[in-house]
Amino acid sequence: MIGISVALTLQREGHRVTVLEQAGPGEGCSFGNAGCVSTASVIPMAMPGMLAKVPAWLSDPMGPLTVRWRYLPRAMPWLMRWLLAATEARARHTSRALHALHQETWPGYRALLGPAQFDDLMQAAGHLYVWRAAELGAGDRLAQQMRDDLGIASQALSGDQARELEPALSQGIRTALLLPENGHTCNPERLVKTLAAAFVREGGVLLRRKVLGFDIGAQGPRTVYTDCGSYPVSRLAICAGAWSMRVARGLTGMAVPLETERGYHAMLRAPGVAPTRPIMDCENKFIATPMEHGLRIAGTVEIGGLDAPANFRRAALLAEQGRQLFPGLTYEDASHWMGYRPSTPDGLPVIDRSDRFSNVFLAFGHGHLGITEAPGTARLLADLVADRAPCIDPAPFAMTRFARGGGAAQRGVAAPDAAQASAVAKDARRSAASSR
Repeated sequence: MIGISVALTLQREGHRVTVLEQAGPGEGCSFGNAGCVSTASVIPMAMPGMLAKVPAWLSDPMGPLTVRWRYLPRAMPWLMRWLLAATEARARHTSRALHALHQETWPGYRALLGPAQFDDLMQAAGHLYVWRAAELGAGDRLAQQMRDDLGIASQALSGDQARELEPALSQGIRTALLLPENGHTCNPERLVKTLAAAFVREGGVLLRRKVLGFDIGAQGPRTVYTDCGSYPVSRLAICAGAWSMRVARGLTGMAVPLETERGYHAMLRAPGVAPTRPIMDCENKFIATPMEHGLRIAGTVEIGGLDAPANFRRAALLAEQGRQLFPGLTYEDASHWMGYRPSTPDGLPVIDRSDRFSNVFLAFGHGHLGITEAPGTARLLADLVADRAPCIDPAPFAMTRFARGGGAAQRGVAAPDAAQASAVAKDARRSAASSR
């Protein structure tokens, strides 16, 4: 989604663009995500109080967050950064940056798709967040305060009011929040393929190739080597999702902490319930989205890297949890899927020019929000390529924020000191040991 949006935007600005994609367009992470257009989703995963929840999450292999133990040593540096980002000051900084990036979402899709395709693919019916608790916890209250501070529209509802909107909801739902500015696509794969078709129709070149490496000169990469030929390059944009740092090896002066939040879905064909908008079960951390081929129930986070096989029991569990949310849920059959969310520990993507080569640009790390952030990312990256005044402040998305002593502290957000890092490390090790 990110790569095709960037390619189409650059092409429409007059560049000659070739896209190298190791799979077909829309067949990676964008194929199976929840399809949500979440402009109101400005709350990072790293929030105050999160550390206290980690032991319970990790002790449940089917819970909303799990770490494959063999992968834990590799994941620990990323997890440490994630835990250290869970302060109110850093969460608010992330929230403001995401809000700015999301301003381009709806107008951007209208421009990328055109009126007819937009009306066919995009639906702006809002999102409904639901809870079984009568009152929100401290973390949810802070999240709502952050949305309110940014002027994001929302409406608090009782369980009965939520069932007036969505009659299929369980009687156990007691609290809800309507976010009317959100929406969804009826088919994220078709959305990406539609943009890819427009890119080719307007003169772009789309090749199914796996990038193997680069011929690098003094000014940067000159040739891209693939599994089927080599291609000259004057400027290079890396939008390779969870594989981005593998592709970018040697093209930047530092490593970006990019981890794979493996997500699952259960796609239920001919469901017996018909919600009119995405519904987020905020306690079980999944979202149910109505799509043109059925009801998609997507969610969970599994930290396990790019190479471990999928655990489709997690997808089957989503269907079971869907019945708890919708007691009348029936379906003819279900398909299961797993994909790789490319995530940074602070919840912000990297949208930047390489710190090593001026002809290399980076756009990856969008986590759960690739569909939402594609238009804004494409516009900002096009500004960076053109070397013109950017549409929004690019500093929060700079890769150098991950450099030691840089990034957050330079932007007025307290960076963690050594003592804080040591304390978090001790808590993380204790959590891991107690949940084995």
